[in-house]
Amino acid sequence: MAERTGKCQCGAVKFKAAPKIEQDGMHVDACHCSMCQRRIGGPLMAVNLTAAPVIEDDRQLGVYASSDWAERLFCKNCGSNLFYRLRDGSHHSVHAGALDDLSDANFTMEIFIDEKPDYYAFAGDRKKLTGQQTMEMFAGGQENENG
Repeated sequence: MAERTGKCQCGAVKFKAAPKIEQDGMHVDACHCSMCQRRIGGPLMAVNLTAAPVIEDDRQLGVYASSDWAERLFCKNCGSNLFYRLRDGSHHSVHAGALDDLSDANFTMEIFIDEKPDYYAFAGDRKKLTGQQTMEMFAGGQENENG
């Protein structure tokens, strides 16, 4: 299944999105950066997309420029955090919980692991990158960055 549907908690923002699907299914990554922690109260769980999501009606979609290079998108009605994108359009991700179907999702990577607070830890092994490694990966044109 290439395209997925999703929505915010109240349903005011509905969308279609095409997650990047790998051989082992859809990848869900966690970002532990301080911006994600402040914005959502913990780690961000996100899915990278192949392109910008298609929003059914964007009147309730808010955009916050969180840095010189990135924006975070949310529902202005219920406050649900929905998307992260680079301002140059080269990267888009959706918050995993906003997707209607996560049946083939695999938790594959944690980024900004050096900013993760000590009071939680995920079970299992997966790729883990520091903030510097994440920024270097991103600067190199690779993907999988969420924060």
